[in-house]
Amino acid sequence: MPAERTQPVLFVDADACPVKAEVYRVAERHGLDVVLVANSFMATPRGDHRIRLQVVPQGPDVADDWIVEAAAEHDVVVTADIPLAARCLAKGAAAVGPTGRPFTQASIGAALASRELMSHLREIGEITGGPAVFQPKDRSRFLQELEHAVVRAKRAIDAERTSA
Repeated sequence: MPAERTQPVLFVDADACPVKAEVYRVAERHGLDVVLVANSFMATPRGDHRIRLQVVPQGPDVADDWIVEAAAEHDVVVTADIPLAARCLAKGAAAVGPTGRPFTQASIGAALASRELMSHLREIGEITGGPAVFQPKDRSRFLQELEHAVVRAKRAIDAERTSA
């Protein structure tokens, strides 16, 4: 981790992310920078210099690749994309799904396997439904899990700084 880093950064896989307002609330409470990564322009809160939009070109995994390149150890990534979450975990960043699902080293293998199985079942016509409808309880669970991820990241950064 670079010596000048004293806080985690929140990266948001922003295309179709339903919890951007919640990310802003947690970031404001902790004084964190937020980077929204998207394939097109989207509105961001005016006057908040800590929130920025990174527009990347259209294409498969372009936003994911940008996030993985930019994220550092102890940053927090908000994404519903399981392969992106796995790549971020491999870099030492935390990953949280918009429904509050924490991705961890212990759970990511099963999540990837389940994703592959569901993809295969859809390909052969067995499953036609999409993801569950986003519920208010998902928003609440997300806020709680993002708060926990940020606190863990800040503690880890502090521990590294004091032991250096």
